[in-house]
Amino acid sequence: MTQPGYKQFCPLSMAAELLCTRWTMVLLRELVAGSTRFNDLRRGVPKMSPTLLSQRLKELEVAGIVERVELKSEKGVFEYRLTEAGKDLRPVVEAMGFWGQKWVEARLSLKNLDPSLLMWDMRRNLNPSPLPDGRTVIQFLYHDLPASKRSWWLIVEKYGDVDLCWYDPGFEVDLYVSTDLCTMTSIWMGLTTVHKEREKVALTGNLDIAAKMQTWLGLSPFAVMPKRVAA
Repeated sequence: MTQPGYKQFCPLSMAAELLCTRWTMVLLRELVAGSTRFNDLRRGVPKMSPTLLSQRLKELEVAGIVERVELKSEKGVFEYRLTEAGKDLRPVVEAMGFWGQKWVEARLSLKNLDPSLLMWDMRRNLNPSPLPDGRTVIQFLYHDLPASKRSWWLIVEKYGDVDLCWYDPGFEVDLYVSTDLCTMTSIWMGLTTVHKEREKVALTGNLDIAAKMQTWLGLSPFAVMPKRVAA
């Protein structure tokens, strides 16, 4: 790693030298969540520069936490996969996330709104089981954002993949979800619910899909940890 070491034999200090550089734990969150390709990792850390992402991946590879593997099916295409040491970091990453969910004040978290990260997280945690067979297209419109960041499309195949588009994919939309970014982020984090925010969330289209939104939307993996109630 590029930062000066702590020069302590303590295992915690040695682990901190590896894991506590800027963006490293956030990058590990993405790897633990299942992202393996460079562009997918970038979408999970949209404010991290490609140069720094590449540097951190190389550092994690040198440390034996990830391995860079060329795909046999796609020549010249590589994936970054967690090694056994990397997989052992899952409970560490989860513990930090649960701690943040419980103890970091919601108003501080909600100062860091990011539609790219929100939609990417929603894509990979969406539950397609309540949705109709075949393709379902859901368009999210954040009316408080500039036009370039306002519209997002989730394309859900009931027994296949969930794709995220930031441009019109050209399919008929089954449900329009119009709200502001803070409200949608609060719902995703488990701080509130679709029902409680019904005056701020306008649902237009398939009524059955709209009625089941809280179920198919899912929640942040860290939302199971309740927020500490201030004294």
